[in-house]
Amino acid sequence: MVERVLVMGAGMAGLWTAMALAGPEREVTVLDRDPPPPPGGADTAFDDWNRRGVGHLRHSHAFLARLRTLARDRHPALLEALMAEGVRELGFEGGLPENLKKGYVPAPIDRDLAILTSRRTTLELVMRRYAEGLANVTMRPQTFVKELIVEAGAARRVTGVRLEDGSELAADVVVDATGRTSQAYEQLRGLGADIPESSEPCGVIYFTRHYRLLEGQSEPPRTRNSATGDLGYLKFGVFPGDNGCFSITLCAPEVEEELRKAIVDPDVFDAVCRQMPGLVPWVDPERARPTSKVFGMGQLESRWRDVAPEGKPAVLGLFPVGDSVVRTNPLYGRGCSFAAVSAHLLLDALNASPDPTARLLHYRAGVERELRPYYDVMRQADRSAIKRAKAALAPDSRPSLRGRIVKSFMEDGIAIALRTDLDLMRGFLKGFHMLEHPQAWMKRPKNLAKILRVWARGKAKNADLYAPRPGPDRRPLFDALGLDAAADEQRARAAA
Repeated sequence: MVERVLVMGAGMAGLWTAMALAGPEREVTVLDRDPPPPPGGADTAFDDWNRRGVGHLRHSHAFLARLRTLARDRHPALLEALMAEGVRELGFEGGLPENLKKGYVPAPIDRDLAILTSRRTTLELVMRRYAEGLANVTMRPQTFVKELIVEAGAARRVTGVRLEDGSELAADVVVDATGRTSQAYEQLRGLGADIPESSEPCGVIYFTRHYRLLEGQSEPPRTRNSATGDLGYLKFGVFPGDNGCFSITLCAPEVEEELRKAIVDPDVFDAVCRQMPGLVPWVDPERARPTSKVFGMGQLESRWRDVAPEGKPAVLGLFPVGDSVVRTNPLYGRGCSFAAVSAHLLLDALNASPDPTARLLHYRAGVERELRPYYDVMRQADRSAIKRAKAALAPDSRPSLRGRIVKSFMEDGIAIALRTDLDLMRGFLKGFHMLEHPQAWMKRPKNLAKILRVWARGKAKNADLYAPRPGPDRRPLFDALGLDAAADEQRARAAA
């Protein structure tokens, strides 16, 4: 018997789910509230594709090694299609500091540490066309789901969806891939379902602008002045894209009200970039031109939902994937990978048993095992970043002894050790790219010993290994931009 699957949402989570579940055993129908992509290629998709359901469609993206390895191993034809459309593959060696490149000897793991970079619209365009060509996959654009159809009884069970036009679609499995704006949970809680949810703010706002290299120009060469940086009061990064395009993202803490209100102005955005040595060559008008306005993204939060608290299913027949089940700070670039991983965890659960309860518990266990460690680590990192941002508004404040030790260990120990040892770098990147537990590399005694030796040498002996400061201090930047540096400091003191 062919199983009927309805997937609500056609963003990254919906597309990965369709690709994972496609095959003769299932009929997969993807319900997309937005219109289909326009005819044409990557540039047309970026300019004209209206995707109200994907709020961060035109923000910077880099697709982690975990996502790339899934594409390589499960969907090789997709990877070929992405490369043909201009998506780039950046290997492990290309991201190494110059001192490590000199003695570089490839290792087998390096093949798994490559990432994909492109505009998000380009990735979704190619994935959409690939998914549409798979067996038993149907895309239904501009289809609006009003509510779930829930069968009452001893155990609530979702048996389909009701559309805004009043028609109903029956299904054996319904997948919620509608992301952070999912309405399913509100409906289910209204029916008495117990679905615990934990959330807390990420504490930042993102601003992205896109650029294109001029004809005959190439990307700036890599130098000691990094194209990424964290100044405490501001983070920044360059994201190489497809077909000669790239984007720059500036990330300001929510407490920096003056700065974040100003950055949305394209002239101010570029002025900030010109204050960062690593960004100066990228925004040189002789090299590149802007191709977009400044896109803002706020109200960010980390969130975890549990559809089977304490092993007791709240509802059967419904599986949330991607942002519908777990969401984290976009800074770490893991949202798309979370979507891909959760889609394949769902495939494993459906294949493991025909029993609805066993399926949900199998899926929940997989999500806890594969995604929870990254969620917990990232949430703790956000808490620390929020504290640092608040501290930046009180320049006379002095951190605690413990705080100073932790900061030194991170900046003078870990960061410097990574610049001296290829195996340490490999271990760190395996965790960052979701190829193993994010803290596994630090728990290996050999790696910890290496870090402690570097840290114990002290700043003087490690002086040549420090990268230049990525940008100016807070007050000099504000002065250069004509902003009031004291306004947020006064607000912070009043709130303290």
